Amino acid sequence: MSNRLGNEASLYLRQHANNPVDWYPWGDEAFGRAQWEDRPILLSVGYSSCHWCHVMAHESFEDPAIAAQMNACFVCVKVDREERPDVDELYMQATLAMAGHGGWPMTVFLTPTGEPFFAGTYFPPVAMHGRPGFPDVLRHVRQSYDDRRANVVSTASRITDALRISSKSAPSGPVDREVVGHAITGLAMHFDPEYGGFGQAPKFPPHVVLDFLLRRVWQHPDDVHVQRMVDGTLTAMADGGIHDQLGGGFHRYSVDRTWLVPHFEKMLYDNALFAGVYSLAFQVTRDQRWREVAERTFEYLLREMRLPQSGFAASQDADSPGGEGAFFVWTPAELARILSEDEAEAVAVRYGVTDEGNFEGATILHIAAPMRAVELAVGDDAEILLTAARLRMMAARARRPAPARDDTVITAWNALAVHGFAQGSVALERPDLAAVAAQTARFLLDKLVVRGRLHRAFSNGRARHLGALEDHANLVAALLALYDATFDEQWLTEATRLAEQTVHLFMTRDGGFFATGRDAPKLIARSRDLDDHPTPSGNSQIASALLRLSRLTGERRYEQVALRALAAVSAAAVRAPHGYGAALTAIDLATAPDRRQIAIVAANRDDARELVRTARRWSPFATIVVGDGTASTLALLQDRPAVANMATAYVCTNESCSAPVHDGPALAGLLSANPSNTHGPSRPAGTP
Repeated sequence: MSNRLGNEASLYLRQHANNPVDWYPWGDEAFGRAQWEDRPILLSVGYSSCHWCHVMAHESFEDPAIAAQMNACFVCVKVDREERPDVDELYMQATLAMAGHGGWPMTVFLTPTGEPFFAGTYFPPVAMHGRPGFPDVLRHVRQSYDDRRANVVSTASRITDALRISSKSAPSGPVDREVVGHAITGLAMHFDPEYGGFGQAPKFPPHVVLDFLLRRVWQHPDDVHVQRMVDGTLTAMADGGIHDQLGGGFHRYSVDRTWLVPHFEKMLYDNALFAGVYSLAFQVTRDQRWREVAERTFEYLLREMRLPQSGFAASQDADSPGGEGAFFVWTPAELARILSEDEAEAVAVRYGVTDEGNFEGATILHIAAPMRAVELAVGDDAEILLTAARLRMMAARARRPAPARDDTVITAWNALAVHGFAQGSVALERPDLAAVAAQTARFLLDKLVVRGRLHRAFSNGRARHLGALEDHANLVAALLALYDATFDEQWLTEATRLAEQTVHLFMTRDGGFFATGRDAPKLIARSRDLDDHPTPSGNSQIASALLRLSRLTGERRYEQVALRALAAVSAAAVRAPHGYGAALTAIDLATAPDRRQIAIVAANRDDARELVRTARRWSPFATIVVGDGTASTLALLQDRPAVANMATAYVCTNESCSAPVHDGPALAGLLSANPSNTHGPSRPAGTP
């Protein structure tokens, strides 16, 4: 018999619709019953592609005896963290405070008014590996609530007070170049020189930190220490099992230090960020390896995650009908059935396929040997054999039972996809990627904005839930990236409108930003979105976007707001730089000495191509605008004619502009000689 979740739009909630648990969705009905019956609330938070969420569901929520205990003792509430990041973020803070660690599934026990008093993550059905059994937890929590109510109330009040205090103020620190230098030193201390990445196992992809470090390489190409961190991490991830060597795209994270064995879910946000980072890596280094990884990630997104209505699906599951990872792994016997002898040998050598395997008797494909070793094994046709083998393997894999896909369109994550495709269009010089970005952005603006208010999720034909800070911040940043890729001022207009709304709805009294809007449903506290998790922090993302917007429009107020938001995280960015990559990128932008603005005017955009290419290669922080000589809303393009009907570039600093130039070498010479560049890069990105 279905419970109350059967008609919910969230795939994750619908996955629990036939549990014997009497689940409620988050809302007044659940809290009303809890208060009427004086019952504690059991809050369970997860998401549709989460492996351990499925495990706990199968072990406990589908067990009639455990479900009966839950129903008898608690009002049980299910929340999809992807739909309600506000609920997830708030109670994750409480879980971290009480349990010392967080993750999903997240299990939190609340008073009838929503105050947390006990929390954990996954609980097994019986005690094992140092974790108590879930029935024992249920019994202990209910006994505490009944017999030691004063202790429960005291704990709940203390945790709630801490949540409210942290939401009201954030420490202010300096926003200067020293923050960036200290953060790089901190990252170097945590860098794994043998396997790349930061820290030990499990390893999560540091795409936001890599974005920051790549921009440092762009500015300081002679800094071998930063280059080593970047190249080591990009190489290890691209070669590892976390990267789908066959179909492209990346899994969520690696359970080991070597990036070999992943948790197999594929998230839109990871792959959008990966596509952008590897595109940027190619733009900075001109290394063809990174172009190939970026393009295969874009191909994966378009092939497997694109929806008919132009948005992108949220995720692909970790599990498939064949079991965890079964869709992705291979054995020598399977290769022998579908490949020629030489093709199978080439694949076995290149991707490490062995009889013993590396994951439950099968092999997760990874780069196990260089191409020279493959050539020694099968001859000079190794690359041809591998290409043919990959096509056959993809066809064979397509016949396997596939992981489920969550087709919910999440605004924040789709905005990251827009940003990634726009960034890829610039870095790889592929206008087709900008077209995808534009279609997706238009879908978000048309379908996710309802009565002027951006919403969080789109499913079953309608928008749901008010947009959180990350939805607004990521979309503003994406629209600016789309302007950079196309120089179409409609995207700048939309970005400006949305940025103004974001400041109005989310800004705190001290200048930072709350995670939820002032019009959002009220929770026991209003949390902030300060650190990357793993998507860019909403606070830092909107700060970075406002800085860019200030330089494009000349509106100084945006820069002032951005600097106040960055002051709230600068100290934390020094203390824990691996969690504040977005903040470091924004602080780097805010404090970079190179603040040039490049205005390019040409009656025909094709005529401006050489000037645009030169401008884009020079600096990660230069502001570039392009016009056709007609009316523009941008002050930088006003009174800037195309001289003698030739494509013309002006380089401006502090509202003072150079004499016009008309070709790439002349513009490069002007940029190189510009006084504002005395502390900038020693050469353009990508030059030897």
